Amino acid sequence: MNQLREGFTTGSCAAACALASCLWQRDGECPPRVQIRVPEGRIYAPSVCAMTPYRCAVHKDSGDDPDITNGARVWAEVILSDIDGGIAFEAGEGVGVITLPGLKLPVGEAAINPVPRQMIEDAVRSVFPSRAARVVVGVEGGESLAQKTFNPRLGIEGGLSILGTTGVVRPMSEEALMDTIRLEMNMRVAGGAEELGLVFGSQGEKTLNALIPSLKTVQISNFVGFALDAAAELGLKRVVLAGQPGKLVKVSGGCMQTHSKYGDGRREALCAHLALMGAPVSLLDQVMRSVTLDGLIPVVRDAGYNGVWRRLCEAASCYACARTGGGLRVDALMLDGAGHCLGYYGEDERFNGESE
Repeated sequence: MNQLREGFTTGSCAAACALASCLWQRDGECPPRVQIRVPEGRIYAPSVCAMTPYRCAVHKDSGDDPDITNGARVWAEVILSDIDGGIAFEAGEGVGVITLPGLKLPVGEAAINPVPRQMIEDAVRSVFPSRAARVVVGVEGGESLAQKTFNPRLGIEGGLSILGTTGVVRPMSEEALMDTIRLEMNMRVAGGAEELGLVFGSQGEKTLNALIPSLKTVQISNFVGFALDAAAELGLKRVVLAGQPGKLVKVSGGCMQTHSKYGDGRREALCAHLALMGAPVSLLDQVMRSVTLDGLIPVVRDAGYNGVWRRLCEAASCYACARTGGGLRVDALMLDGAGHCLGYYGEDERFNGESE
C-alpha cells in the first residue's frame, strides 16, 4: 500500500499568513515563501500570495485527506498598533463566530481555536516581539463550505473554524487507519504488554500516560469496535478505554464507530441516565438544548448528579465487553478537558470514588 501524503491544517495556514503579513510590514515587500514550525515539530514552508497590502494568503494542502477545505485560500492580515500590548483575533470573511456557550472559546469570539491562536501569536511575536496587534483571518468560500460541516449545529455562524492541534493533517483512509491501529497493538503485545489503554487521539494519550504511566496506549481514532476485536484476538487481558464525554458517551449507547457520520445519541444517552437518577425535567431539557457535552460538565456537577459519568462508564464497559463476547476486561475512564477523571468503571482503586 502506498503511504498516504499528509497535509497541513488551517491553523498552520493562518499562522504562515500572519508571519508573511508581519514580514511584509517590516521589510517592505511580501515574501514569496515563509517557514514556520508547527506544534508537531515539522516545518511548513508554503508559497505566499499577496492580496491587498499586508493581507497574505496560502492555498491549503490537505495531502491525501478528503478535507472540504483542501485547496481553499486561507488568508490573514496583521494590523499593528503603535503601542505595545496583546494580540486580538477577528473573523474575516469565511471564518465563523461563536454564538453559543460550551465550546473552547467564549461567545462572540472568532472561531480560531486555541492552538492556532498560539501559533499565530508565535508568528507575530517572532517579528514584532511586543507590539499590540489585531489579526484578521479569513477563508475564501468559507461560509458556503461551513454548511457542509457541524458548525451551524454548534452555534458557529458565518463560516469555518480555524482548527488543528498538531498543525498536520493526517489522511483519514479508514483502511490505512485500521492497519495502523492493528500494527501498533501487535507491536505492544510483542513487547510484552498484556494490558493496553485505548484512546481516541493525542490529547487522550497524553492524559492517560500521565494518569497511568505504566500502561502503554494506542490511539484508535473512532474505531472502537475494531480495536476491541483486535484486543481480544491478540489475547490481551484488559484494556482501559479512555476519553472525553463527546466520544465515550457514544460507546455507552452501544456505538462502536464514533465518527459523527455514523450517528450521535450523546445527549440522549446522558438524559436517559440522568432521568434514571431522578434528575428534574429542567436539567434534562438543558442537556437536550446543549451543543456540546463538555459545556454540561459544570452544569451536571452543580446540579448534584456527577455520579452520572460513572453510570455512563459502566454502560460503555458493558457494551465493550459484549462486543468481545466477554473475551477481555474493559475498564472505562471518562476525562474532562483538563485531564481529570470525571467517571470510572473498573477495578483500579486510584479512580474508584473520584466520580461519586
